[in-house]
Amino acid sequence: MTVTAGLDVGGAHLKVALVEDGRTLAARQFVCPLWQGLDKLDAALAEARPLLARATRFAVTMTGELSDLFPDRETGVGTLVGRIETDLGSAARFWMGPRGFGSGDDARARHADVGSTNFLATAAFIARKHADALLIDFGSTTADIIPVTGGTACPLGLSDADRQATGALVYTGATRTAVMAIASEAPFGGQWVSLAREYLATMADVRRILGYDLAGIDLHATADGKGKSLAESVTRLARMLGRDARDGSAEAWEGAARHIRELQLRSIHDGATRVLSAVAVARSAPVIAAGIGAGDIHEIARRLGRTAIDFGALAEADADCLEVATGAAPAVAVAHLLAFEAR
Repeated sequence: MTVTAGLDVGGAHLKVALVEDGRTLAARQFVCPLWQGLDKLDAALAEARPLLARATRFAVTMTGELSDLFPDRETGVGTLVGRIETDLGSAARFWMGPRGFGSGDDARARHADVGSTNFLATAAFIARKHADALLIDFGSTTADIIPVTGGTACPLGLSDADRQATGALVYTGATRTAVMAIASEAPFGGQWVSLAREYLATMADVRRILGYDLAGIDLHATADGKGKSLAESVTRLARMLGRDARDGSAEAWEGAARHIRELQLRSIHDGATRVLSAVAVARSAPVIAAGIGAGDIHEIARRLGRTAIDFGALAEADADCLEVATGAAPAVAVAHLLAFEAR
């Protein structure tokens, strides 16, 4: 059988998946801070090369064109397409949203169809598995919410601008989002304490304080450039409240963190309810939980009165890559979609 690789080239990560005969064989996430230069993509591709060497065809989607490395999205798409072609050659096929796959020349000619349509690949794959579903992909930076009805993905817009206006794109992430973007105050010592509007802590810190295991998920530097221990995360969150870590008990910091996480989950839930108010999705339809924050999406599904299925299970991922496949859903999806097309 032929192995197909899927690549999701983001502004912070490169995600790679391998599929064969309807199964997901492997999935990995590589750090790729694209805003620091194209050499970061080159380094990520080099690290991924042993995985990519197992494939004979390649499906590529991207959101990295949004990086402030580029003056505009058209330049970003053109540059990234060229870089991928240099590395993978003519075997690379580029996801073009509603147009399916195209060559590098096709991608450059229709950059608006290429850039940041990876969510549609995930939804299109889900539509092959479930005629009715609600995809919620909660990643490191954003949450995508796409309904599937009658075996068709029904996104509320294709551009970021349209989707942000409809609730289908909630710009909040499980790890990289700054705490100051989530909450303006938090409970502490019986008071509501206003939070510093400074980049002092991230949602990765909040989740570590709440006991999340972010090893292999949170790959980027912390707000202060220091370590990722529980104690260091508490120190960063404490600064948001104008305090030192020693000024509160573990329970006090957990309480503040729990409140901040709750506000984030409410924003995703609100987006989902807006989407469901616009598109009628069968009450029996499940939520497909994707992204590194898929565990939290199970809670959103419960609040919506729906069951939840992890994307990795839907993609028939092998046990040793099940969690990563869920986190790298667009990479997995484009690989499966190109494999379907090649049959």
